[in-house]
Amino acid sequence: MTDPTLEALARPRWTGRPGRTEVWYLTATDEASGRGLWVHHETVSPTDGAAHAHGWTALFEPDDQPAVERFGPVPHAPGAGRPAWSRIGDCVLEPLAARPGGRVAGAAGRLAWDLTVEDDSPPLWTFPRTVWERELLPGAQVLPAPSARVVGTVTVDGDAMPFEGRGALARIYGHGSAQRWGWLHADLDREGTLEIVTASARRPGLRRVPPMALLQLRRPGRADWPRRALLAAPLLRTRLHDDGFEVAGRAEGTRLAVRVTIPADRAVTLEYRDPDGAVAWCTNSEVATAQITVTDRSGTTTWHLDRRAHAELGRR
Repeated sequence: MTDPTLEALARPRWTGRPGRTEVWYLTATDEASGRGLWVHHETVSPTDGAAHAHGWTALFEPDDQPAVERFGPVPHAPGAGRPAWSRIGDCVLEPLAARPGGRVAGAAGRLAWDLTVEDDSPPLWTFPRTVWERELLPGAQVLPAPSARVVGTVTVDGDAMPFEGRGALARIYGHGSAQRWGWLHADLDREGTLEIVTASARRPGLRRVPPMALLQLRRPGRADWPRRALLAAPLLRTRLHDDGFEVAGRAEGTRLAVRVTIPADRAVTLEYRDPDGAVAWCTNSEVATAQITVTDRSGTTTWHLDRRAHAELGRR
């Protein structure tokens, strides 16, 4: 990551303040097998107590139960991951020395992984850049590598399998989880990308307000849409279901309709604690299905991602 913006995105955000969480995660799909991969690193600084880091890795088969393993927790201090972006024991996300990109490697239980992540596209600001940089909301997400080439090996029970495909390297920073949320990362054709984070607030008076969707659609040769994500968010309707979610609406002359399905038999549900001590759960599948339709002045385009979408539902 030699670009100044990417270098800034690679720096740790947490400076020791209590009540914060910092996340790095990689999601990817192997082109040949359709396997999905999720590697999650998280630093938690409780409102009361010592900070720690932990994470998990999950490998998803298109037609079988996923394998998931946790690593950590270990004590953590500001800057403890340097020169890596994140280091939790033997599990690392670190920049490559010789070329732009990163290495994601580690081992936990049945699983081991050693992958390079390279992407020459600009970051994708799911939340506006000023929100990320100035911490204007309780939490924000950004993709430093939104359309990455991921190459290496993933090992299950000692059996090493090649992995090569597309994915994304993303970051989250804030005070912890929303009350309810849905997430989608969709690798579209010709290096297009759709990223959606839709969530409802934790504050008691706002929990009944419908979730608000922040999203970015990137297509080659076009500006990222919407240009003003915060202004577009109230125009997009979200419906969260037990097995997925829908987002639909019209903003800036473009209409979007998305339906995400997370199959129960190809998903993992994980429990963890937010900085305030509350328990949160997320149900994730890197072999989810998504139907995406975009209509604008150039016409209507539809993508159907069958077991190749990356998606999550969560709640506190």
